[in-house]
Amino acid sequence: MALSPLRPPEERAVEVESTPQPSRTYALDFATGEVGGMIDGEAAIRQAIRKAVMTARFRYLIYGYEHLYGCELEDLIGQDLPIELLNAEIPRVISEALLIDDRITDVYNFTISREGDSLYVSFYVDTIYGAINEEVTI
Repeated sequence: MALSPLRPPEERAVEVESTPQPSRTYALDFATGEVGGMIDGEAAIRQAIRKAVMTARFRYLIYGYEHLYGCELEDLIGQDLPIELLNAEIPRVISEALLIDDRITDVYNFTISREGDSLYVSFYVDTIYGAINEEVTI
């Protein structure tokens, strides 16, 4: 009788609170490609931010199309786009890549500068561990 359709929806519904999962993961050395040790907390979220921005979305089968993991910055590389378009697109694609992570609450304050063939992007990320300033070279 507990799930009877004759009872109002408020009485049939069960509220479940989500509990944050631990962020403990393997430490990646991006310079050498080696994996070693364990990290947690802010170090793990910094690594997750860097990895999500560096990984091309929809390129690697391991992530699958349903997970939407990675960033679409690759679509902007090698194109001679005006800085105004880059100022609009880069924050959008980075924010989309990072806000999928439930530990990240906001991505903001983007600063984009072009020097030669390189783009330097600086931004802030609000996480459950506090605010983090990140920089990316494209």
